[in-house]
Amino acid sequence: MTMSAGWYLRRLSRMGPQEVGGRVGDAVRRRRWRSARPDCPSVTGARFTAVLPAGTIAAVPPDAAKRLIAEADRLMYGHAEYFGVARDDLADPDWWCDPKTGRRAPWGYAFDVPYRNEDAVGDIKQIWELSRHQYLTVLAAAYAITGDERYAERVAAHLRSWWAANPPLRGVHWISGIELGIRLLSWVWIRRLLDGWPGAAGLFEGNPVAVNQIWHHQRWLAAFPSRGSSANNHVIAEAAGQFAAACAFGWFPSSARWRAHALRSLERHLRGNTFDSGLNRELATEYHGLVLELGLAAVAEADAAGVPVPASIRLVLLRMTDALAAIVDSRLRPPRQGDADDGHGLVVDGAGTDRWASLLATGNAVFGRLAWWPAVTGTDVRTPLLAALIRPAVPAVTRPASRPAHFADAGMTILRGPAEIWCRCDGGPHGFLSIAAHGHADALSVEVRHDGVDVLADPGTYCYHGQPEWRQYFRSTLGHNTLQLDGGDQSVSGGPFLWTRHARSNILVADTSGASDGGTARWCAEHDGYQRSVHRRRVDLTAASQELRVVDEVRGPRRAVHLAFHLGPAIAADLVGNRAVLTWTRDGEDRSAALDLPGQLCWRAHRGESDPPLGWYSAGFGRKEPTTTLVGSGFADGAEGFTTVLRFRG
Repeated sequence: MTMSAGWYLRRLSRMGPQEVGGRVGDAVRRRRWRSARPDCPSVTGARFTAVLPAGTIAAVPPDAAKRLIAEADRLMYGHAEYFGVARDDLADPDWWCDPKTGRRAPWGYAFDVPYRNEDAVGDIKQIWELSRHQYLTVLAAAYAITGDERYAERVAAHLRSWWAANPPLRGVHWISGIELGIRLLSWVWIRRLLDGWPGAAGLFEGNPVAVNQIWHHQRWLAAFPSRGSSANNHVIAEAAGQFAAACAFGWFPSSARWRAHALRSLERHLRGNTFDSGLNRELATEYHGLVLELGLAAVAEADAAGVPVPASIRLVLLRMTDALAAIVDSRLRPPRQGDADDGHGLVVDGAGTDRWASLLATGNAVFGRLAWWPAVTGTDVRTPLLAALIRPAVPAVTRPASRPAHFADAGMTILRGPAEIWCRCDGGPHGFLSIAAHGHADALSVEVRHDGVDVLADPGTYCYHGQPEWRQYFRSTLGHNTLQLDGGDQSVSGGPFLWTRHARSNILVADTSGASDGGTARWCAEHDGYQRSVHRRRVDLTAASQELRVVDEVRGPRRAVHLAFHLGPAIAADLVGNRAVLTWTRDGEDRSAALDLPGQLCWRAHRGESDPPLGWYSAGFGRKEPTTTLVGSGFADGAEGFTTVLRFRG
């Protein structure tokens, strides 16, 4: 995918004067750096002191350690999977090759590489992911737990290989700040976890190549921060990585300045990226997890180095943790909202470890759980490692006395009913900043689960680059459980990470208390995304009848309507007329529900269609599977609403 002149004009239109000026300065600096690459200052007597406290590794739960070692052994044999692509080449990886397309990124000055062009480079996320070196943190953790030097030696070999293949400012791995930031954080933890290995110092502080790489990474991040309309999760990763490295690898004349600047940036952007309620402003749940992981990792480095951090940083992380505890369903699954690309801040766990349970466990260790928090029964490796470094210091703030269900600033409302019925209603902003890069055109959409099973599902994300028709589908209005008018989206897309017009939503009613005492919980909102028309939706969840009622109204001139309901991949549907019988199995038990659809519309079931895409579910980035989507077609003339009733049985 290459960007047209029109895209650049649209992108420019979403920037303010200060951002434009900053980007012009960046362009000048990139041109100057092409021929003027300074040498890293000499470093003598460098030591690594940010080690884990004694006894930390012994606190890792045995089952979590077992999962980690199993994962490390798969990696040692060269096996891994990234974004749906199985790899067996990790024993000796090609750092520039995309295993999905077989293409190799071109060599040259980093800022000349056309990384958005899949024909020239391949799938950039496939190439970048391995070079975040988070699989090496897994191998380093396996060494720390077992003492088996095979893991440490493999880590060392791969780092030396990467450093040789990717000299500063050359090639595809020196383009994006988020990649450099996360890579630095990985290197800090690799050095920490390998501390007992005799070769650790010679690999890092005693290795001029490693020292040069660490210095150039930090110099790059200091020069090219994400700016203005791009200051989303990327800038958090940049600041967290820069800060972690400046604390743990504080060997350079610029280290104190880098550390102070990164801490200021982290404090500013953590606040800027987070609503007062604790939810992430991108309204993309996986980025809530990424930012929380990055923030916790940064605080761990500060406390390990004895660097004071502003109280506001811990306060934001506390609020994010409480918000996460509030929105998860009965199986600790958060909403599937907005973009998701499987990005993690720090990985030291094996497959099968629950990310969200791990974050809640860390929150419990660092801040203490509240009485209404859901129970966490799983274990992980990361929590005892972070808890050993982070100084317990709960901010002096009043925390919620009961489980929040309505987050007015984020426009998220959770309706809960009996038999673990969970319903997310979306009446919030379209996205974050002027481009809303990770937002979807999903205003007034609902997401419904029963005991953790997706019944009315948010289909997910699937891809970012290279497949524009799929990118468009998964973030479209028709790709969500909401109403589409005249075949268009509520918000207007200007590119894969750019929205030029944002639908504005307004919540009218959010009464979440009714269902908990056997009554009815109610939610109502409207949005202005369709010019000349207003879409209003009301959702009622009645506990006694286990019934969810959705009423859609369109106020304005007569217009063509498509009303979509996307079923989860576990749901089988038998559609007859305007009634669908839904069946699925949970823990060996058969479950069912009836979905009565508006009779004014003509209903069809779609499954796994590709031209155009319709009827798909993406469980993770790069993966998709067919699922059933029910679409009703007709007209809205304002005379009556469209009523949908979902009744769960027994």
